[in-house]
Amino acid sequence: MEKEVLDERKMKILQAIIKNYLETGEPVGSRTISKYTDLNLSSATIRNEMADLEELGYIVQPHTSAGRIPSDKGYRLYVDNMMLEREARLLSQEEKLADREKELGEMQELLNERVDKIETLLQHMAKALASNTNYATMITGPNIHKNKLKFIQLSEVEDGKVLCVMVLEGNIIKNKIIKIDEELDKETILKLNILFNSTLNGLTLEEINLNTISKMNMQAGDQLNLARNVLDAVAEAMSTEDDLQIYTSGATNIFKYPELSDSQRASELISTLEEKHLLTNLISDEEGQDGKGIQIYIGDETPVQTMKDCSVVTATYELEDGLKGTIGIIGPKRMDYEKVVETIKNVKNQLSNVYKKDDNTVD
Repeated sequence: MEKEVLDERKMKILQAIIKNYLETGEPVGSRTISKYTDLNLSSATIRNEMADLEELGYIVQPHTSAGRIPSDKGYRLYVDNMMLEREARLLSQEEKLADREKELGEMQELLNERVDKIETLLQHMAKALASNTNYATMITGPNIHKNKLKFIQLSEVEDGKVLCVMVLEGNIIKNKIIKIDEELDKETILKLNILFNSTLNGLTLEEINLNTISKMNMQAGDQLNLARNVLDAVAEAMSTEDDLQIYTSGATNIFKYPELSDSQRASELISTLEEKHLLTNLISDEEGQDGKGIQIYIGDETPVQTMKDCSVVTATYELEDGLKGTIGIIGPKRMDYEKVVETIKNVKNQLSNVYKKDDNTVD
């Protein structure tokens, strides 16, 4: 199905309606649009063009108001054009990055801090994004499907128990307490650590096959049961069934927008943000409509039923090869798309860059 092409005048009027509605949240009338000096059109001409835009489905008249507001179709055309213009501007606007970096200074400072666990970083990032945009935000922990084991260490914590610490790619740390039948001396623990690391390091869960397991069990000697328990702990840590972590913030920002703040809508949205399994439909491995991991859902396009009155912008971040997660910003349809897209792109790039920088500092 071919897309409709609006003539320049209709396009300018639609853009003026959307920009005005983004700023005010109020229906827009022909008199308001006639004040835009670059249009130089009479109110009568504008009314006729607005009638055509309404017939084409780009704007709607809410209730009995004399003004019009954008429809989902109108927002979609506006966003698609904005994304095209943004890509064109990026080719000649590198000098303006300094201004954007200043605006995102809080998040940049946060990212430059050394954080031992990625969960802590992502929790802070969700809060910083909500503060910066005044919308609700979500960030998922990285998907560890086919992730590799980087390091494993056993240490005795008390009689009858050892702590198994597993470090996965992306510096994801998993801990497991394992019960043992007899006390282990330091030499035995050292040998076991060498065995586990030489056998398992650099492997994905799928690559730990029967040959690998048999080889490790043979070398474990008297500690066969412990070796099996360690393998179980590794499998549990790397399993794709591991609960997906989703960090949310800014739910109360919803009340700042009248179109979302009535009790039923607000309650449904807040409940959705609290129930992480309801957000999984926003998580995708697709590249996104800009080809760089950014996806914009408007109204009914949103895959979450309780967000049909919202717009949602998501992006895929990548810490290392194959280690990805999702950033999402949820707000009204009249959200500041340009700022949100630019913000989410910067955060995505900064997350990637800071972990590359951390990896380069490791001997």
